Amino acid sequence: MKDMMGHAGMAATVVRYLRSVGAPTTAAAPSPATAPPRPALRAVREDERAPLDPAEFRSVLGHFASGVTIITAPGEPGPAGFACQSFASLSLDPPLVTFMVARTSTTWPRIARAGVFCVNVLGAGQGDLCRGFAVSGADKFAGVPYGAAPVTGSPRLADVPAWIDCTVQAVHTGGDHLIVVGRVEALGTDPAAAENGPLLFHRGAFGHFRP
Repeated sequence: MKDMMGHAGMAATVVRYLRSVGAPTTAAAPSPATAPPRPALRAVREDERAPLDPAEFRSVLGHFASGVTIITAPGEPGPAGFACQSFASLSLDPPLVTFMVARTSTTWPRIARAGVFCVNVLGAGQGDLCRGFAVSGADKFAGVPYGAAPVTGSPRLADVPAWIDCTVQAVHTGGDHLIVVGRVEALGTDPAAAENGPLLFHRGAFGHFRP
């Protein structure tokens, strides 16, 4: 208690001194007239962009090997789907995954309207299946066997090592792509299909994992 009174007395002395010299004893909030102006927001000009060669950008980042998936969704007059290598797990609690899609994609609007999707993880030897879903304007599901994912009804392709059934949780902009976040509603694996390992994409070509 003695220390507390000592501190209180010292504070009172400081306040009396400040008042005697005309200094403020409390911090006043800055008025709008004195607050620093906020910087104006504007688009980046062409001469301000980083001097990156798109071809070099793709070449350097192509050294990062990734898995390959096919994102599918139900729809009318038929299901939608596209090949996607920019897929990743995002959160365990809640269970979230993410993938990126070009803003120019003609398939994404159909998936967005559905509000759901299924991630079909491809295995080694399914390169042709991936190529079929990488083209635009064709009937990508012609001759491709699939069933319905248990929660969303999105196409679950046959003989894929793993699948993740999701609802769209959020969509963010990321330059010329969209960042789609999905909440996992169900998921599973096919042990027989998984025995051959995953399909990988590296430096513009397909490959597979060798333990």
